[in-house]
Amino acid sequence: MDTETDWAYRVFEPHGSEGWRPYGSDPERWQGAITAPRSTEGAKYAIGRILGDLMTEWERIGLHHAMHVRVFLWRDEAGDMEDADFIVEVRPRSDIDAA
Repeated sequence: MDTETDWAYRVFEPHGSEGWRPYGSDPERWQGAITAPRSTEGAKYAIGRILGDLMTEWERIGLHHAMHVRVFLWRDEAGDMEDADFIVEVRPRSDIDAA
């Protein structure tokens, strides 16, 4: 019995009226696959790892650089945005340094 799933992911940032574009100056860094248990918990694990990496990056470069992003997650392999199994949108506070 197969108990694991590969979750493909990509992170995008807003790009005005053009919609969304790959996140960051090195978009290859923000796409890939995570192997996790075959369950909704596996999807939560994958999203958690991606968001953890984003937070680490933002803390490293300064939290004021945190950006509005969308994380797209697909079971097995990446596809079109509208076909994603999960979409998580992150909108950091604009006054994050004032907190």
